[in-house]
Amino acid sequence: MTDPTLLQTPLHALHLELGARMVPFAGYAMPVQYPEGLMAEHHHTRRAAGLFDVSHMGQLLLSGPDAAAAFESLMPVDVIGLGVNKQRYGLLLNDSGGIIDDLMFVNRGTDLFVIVNGACKHGDLAHIRACIGSLCHIDAQFDRALLALQGPAAVTALQRLLPGVEKLVFMTGMAATWNGADLYVTRSGYTGEDGFEISLPAASADAFSRALLAQPEVKPVGLGARNSLRLEAGLCLHGNDIDTTTTPVEAALNWAMQKIRRTGGERAGGFPGADVVLAQLDGSRALTRKRVGLIALERVPVREHVELQSLDGQKIGEVTSGLLGPSADKPVAMGYVSPEHAEIGTRLHAIVRGKAVPMEVAPMPFVANRYHRG
Repeated sequence: MTDPTLLQTPLHALHLELGARMVPFAGYAMPVQYPEGLMAEHHHTRRAAGLFDVSHMGQLLLSGPDAAAAFESLMPVDVIGLGVNKQRYGLLLNDSGGIIDDLMFVNRGTDLFVIVNGACKHGDLAHIRACIGSLCHIDAQFDRALLALQGPAAVTALQRLLPGVEKLVFMTGMAATWNGADLYVTRSGYTGEDGFEISLPAASADAFSRALLAQPEVKPVGLGARNSLRLEAGLCLHGNDIDTTTTPVEAALNWAMQKIRRTGGERAGGFPGADVVLAQLDGSRALTRKRVGLIALERVPVREHVELQSLDGQKIGEVTSGLLGPSADKPVAMGYVSPEHAEIGTRLHAIVRGKAVPMEVAPMPFVANRYHRG
């Protein structure tokens, strides 16, 4: 990967040293896999601990006495009520209820620490500044590194470097220091496994990553296995499974909207697209599509943009993500179908190169999540 127009993360030289195959992703040169390959990396993460470079993602700090109320005005999510060092999943919406981006945020007491998707980060920053820039201070920290250490042995490896992280539970965080560098660690990730995300200065990223890779449980993992892991976990990829034309209700993300922000809650509404989203929630506005999990009944991978048809040949939707799940050991997918075809167990067809592949609507996740909830 020698394209000079691509940005490089602080770990670029380390990826090359480790033999990574680099690809363009979100404007960066990113490792898609290492010499052992996607399947080995996927299974190692499920079995032990995989280290992912996610430094392409955007990190923001929102501060000031009105920061929580201001940020809450942009999302159908409870920001004001989030406890200190607690983390939550959020959804930035446009005026039609479409998802501008999905994100993670932590109340650190002195500020809100927000992590947004790499491909969206500059647009997100401009949107947030335009909407609430007069109400709080917004600091873009796009130069910081971000690592994800995922898998059942992640805690064993990380606590050797950062004692105390073993006390965290899923969706909580803590400040830490390592060799003089200020870190912030959350017990979270996007693989369905127990694990951590670590924000740290770019100058410390190489040495800290090498220290992690020196642990016997840890191997480097690229974007390919990150994608297969998150799909098996039933987690959306922005730009594939959710986008600016998709509402949270269509995307089956009702769980991400706390009761207090929904119909009848004391802080219900007041976010962009609230008229659409709340009407879909209470049923006064009918859905035309819904995100579902899908399993192919033949061993044929069914990938994004494949048309979905009813058994009588009518188009009813489209696949948004799909592959042969390495741990599920069967073809799994996500897609949107008309609501009358969204019930678990519904049979339908995916049209793969002109052939009808039988599929069944299935519950997600496809592989059980193993978050550490204490």
